[in-house]
Amino acid sequence: MAKSALLKSSIGKKYWMALTGLFLCVFLVGHLVGNLQLIFGTQLQFNEYALFMTTNPAVKILSYVTYISILFHAIDGILLTIQNKKARPIGYAKNNAASNSTWQSRNMAILGTLILVFIATHMMNFWAKMHFEEMPLHTTTIEVQPGMAQDFYVTTQGGYLPKDGVEIKNKTEFFDPTAKVKIAQGYKDLHSITIAFFKDAKYGLAFTVFYVFSMLVLAFHLMHGFKSAFQSLGANNPKYNGLISGLGKGFAIIVPLLFAIIPIYIHFIK
Repeated sequence: MAKSALLKSSIGKKYWMALTGLFLCVFLVGHLVGNLQLIFGTQLQFNEYALFMTTNPAVKILSYVTYISILFHAIDGILLTIQNKKARPIGYAKNNAASNSTWQSRNMAILGTLILVFIATHMMNFWAKMHFEEMPLHTTTIEVQPGMAQDFYVTTQGGYLPKDGVEIKNKTEFFDPTAKVKIAQGYKDLHSITIAFFKDAKYGLAFTVFYVFSMLVLAFHLMHGFKSAFQSLGANNPKYNGLISGLGKGFAIIVPLLFAIIPIYIHFIK
């Protein structure tokens, strides 16, 4: 197929929708594994994960691929919807859509739009803060002697620096206030930011409900999208259709459910 056809035809758009959609499914699994440390890991482990995800060169490249895939997937979906509308400007005189297709398949555009809204708000609340805003650094309290505790910054080298004994520059770098030389690097405390977000006394419950609702939307989107992606790529064989459908349903239920459990656990239990 010519390059122009791959980009402009309905088949081409479905092909790219499938590829970007499956890539984003892989991203969801990786992101979920990292986020589950909010339940099963420690504060330090989660902040180490956050540092790795924002500084490792290979992960940075993968992140840009993910951003592009999200945009491409969204734009391609919009173009496909418009193209389908133009192909059928006048509806059938008698159309019982519910008997021919699932609810989620008929509302993929709406589901996708809601997911885009969630992604935008999610990135503003966490991704943007991690990359561009001043954030508290990871600290720990150590009992330096019986009955006397002191707060220390935790360094990426595994050491500790007294909070009142260093100067912070470039958001995470610790400098000796006298010699004016860098002595260590700290962790941005994304863990505390996340916990505070979902446990906020005024809006924490609303944030939690919105997050859980968004995961429900994602579940419906995946319920149709996972199976549809394989069909678009030509993997439509009676021998494997049942397996693909089962895997798709399992993925669409388990992954969003585990994502949804995280804010529920933070708000009500942690």
